[in-house]
Formats: sequence, structure tokens, C-alpha cells
Amino acid sequence: MPRLSPADPVDAGWRGTLSRLTAMKVAERYGPGHRILVTGGAGFVPSHLVDALIARGCAVVALDNFVTGSKENVAHLLDTPTFTLVEADISDGLPAHPALSERFDAILHMASPASPTDFEKLPVEILRVGSVATLALLERATADGARFLMASTSEAYGDPKEHPQRETYWGNVNPIGIRSVYDEAKRFSEAATMAYRRSRGLDTAIVRIFNTYGPRMRPDDGRAIPTFISQALRGAPITVHGSGNQTRSICYVADLVRGILLLLDSGEAGPVNCGTEHEMSMRQLAETIVSLCDSSSEVTYVTRSADDPEMRRPDLTLARELLGYEPTVTPDEGLRRTIEYFRERLG
Repeated sequence: MPRLSPADPVDAGWRGTLSRLTAMKVAERYGPGHRILVTGGAGFVPSHLVDALIARGCAVVALDNFVTGSKENVAHLLDTPTFTLVEADISDGLPAHPALSERFDAILHMASPASPTDFEKLPVEILRVGSVATLALLERATADGARFLMASTSEAYGDPKEHPQRETYWGNVNPIGIRSVYDEAKRFSEAATMAYRRSRGLDTAIVRIFNTYGPRMRPDDGRAIPTFISQALRGAPITVHGSGNQTRSICYVADLVRGILLLLDSGEAGPVNCGTEHEMSMRQLAETIVSLCDSSSEVTYVTRSADDPEMRRPDLTLARELLGYEPTVTPDEGLRRTIEYFRERLG
């Protein structure tokens, strides 16, 4: 069993998480002897997914261009024989590399800048990884006969008029707004994935990921939780956008990874929502973080970002029925683990 980063409180619990999978209705499909490609593998969520796959005994190739990912997230795996890290931009095509020359059993397309600040700084890169890279990976999966899992997003629902959001809801998306590069890139990726499934008979899956948090988030990535925690630990004002009444359901990364693995193993196509139904307002989230950090920070309010959704909460009925998925980490527990990670990282 590879060692996990001592700075990562997320999960020495991988063993417990993985053992719980066997109690679910989905049998473990990928393990020793299987080769898995994870794009964006040094990023926040994908690096935890890599940990879980390595813990299963899979041979994992993580591909990352380090635009938003960090080698630090997978540094603890670099000496693991079943792990290979390849630095490359998948939007330029799969590079010539020995680790990429052999067939893969599954390809998990997790790569994409995903924070609000990225939408402004990296718009073309986001569009390319959602389009050019997705098509290249679908071609590779077809050639390999691999299962292809596409990491989509709750952003596909835009600013939803249906609440909670079911997979059958088509969304309410501004196609030319500041967030549109991410929303539409993911919607294109979903369409491409389904096109390959229908026309090429490719074994595919789509997971729609809702707001996720945990260790390995970038402190400066612009999302609410890392921003609030960083501010609270410094004793700086907590900057809530708008009135703070807008809501999100926040999912701890270990729960999300468990859901992704269940979908990967299941053979189901989706799309399937993955997240948690525990919904809270941004004001409540800020106040909770201030309290858990034992901080003197005051909550302040700034101009709300354009196209910021009013509410987000997944309907998890399909995930429960198809996968037996149930998130288990409470917001307080997950936030405490995340705060501890940031406390160590920020000194």
C-alpha cells in the first residue's frame, strides 16, 4: 500500500472508504492488473481519485500540465511502481510517452481549470480541454476499448430554475456570460461523450460533480471555501459576494471520490449527480468557517459576480438507486479537516 501524504488529513480513511464499497450494490470492477489514465491527475479532486485507484491496486497514469494542478498533490506517489506522472497538455493531444503506449482499461477525463478566477484567466484553455481534449480522449478510449468517464459539473445546470436539480433538467445557462466557457465546455463534453456512446458503442459514463471541498484545494482558487478559510485564518474580513443568501450544497472530497468510483465500477452511463444534499447559504458557510477557525474575522459583503447561481443542490435519487451512493461526511467534520490542511499549508 503506498504511503499517503502526512500533510493530508483526508484519508488514511481510504481503506475504510474502499471497504465500504463492497457493502454497496456495485461490485468493484477495477483493481490489480487494470491500467487507468486520469487527466488533470495532479489537481484537487483528481489527485484524491488517483490515491483511491492506487490503493485498489490499479496502475495509474496521471497526466497534467500543472496550470492549476500541483506536483505536490501527488508527490507522495512518485516512488510508487504503479504510478506514473506525465507532464503534458492534453489539449495538444496525447504525447509520445512510454506510459501512454500501452492499452488503458479506463480513461477518466478530470482535467479542466474549474474555479471562477480561472474562467476569467484561462477561458480559451477551458474551452480547449472541454472540446479538443475530450474528442482526443474519446478516440483513444475507442481504440483501447476502455471505459470512458467524463467529469462534468453542476455548472451544466447554469442558474437553475428547478430545485433540487435532477439529471433530466436541461439547465438555464447564459451561453455568452463570464462563466459560459466552463458551462458550455462541459455541456459540449457531455454531448461528445454521448455521441461516441451512440455512434461508436463506447462504454461511457458522465458524472455531474457538485460543489466539492477538502485538502489540496488551492488557497487562491477563488472558490468560497478556500477563500473564507484563508481569510479566517489570517483574521481578515470574510468577503461574501452579494447578500449571502445564495445557497450551495457542499460535498467533502472523500464522498465525491467514492461516488465517482461507484459510477466507474457500475457500468452505468449517466449522467449521474454526485455531491451532497446538505444545502447552506453563503452567509451561513462564512459564519461556520469563522467559528470553526476560532477567528476574529468579520463577515463583509461585496458585489456579487455576474451569472452567479442563486441556488445549487443535487437530487441524488438516481445515485442512490443505481449506485447505492450516500455521502457520509458532515459539513462540520469535512470543514475541520480542510481547515487543518490550510492551517498547515499557510503556517
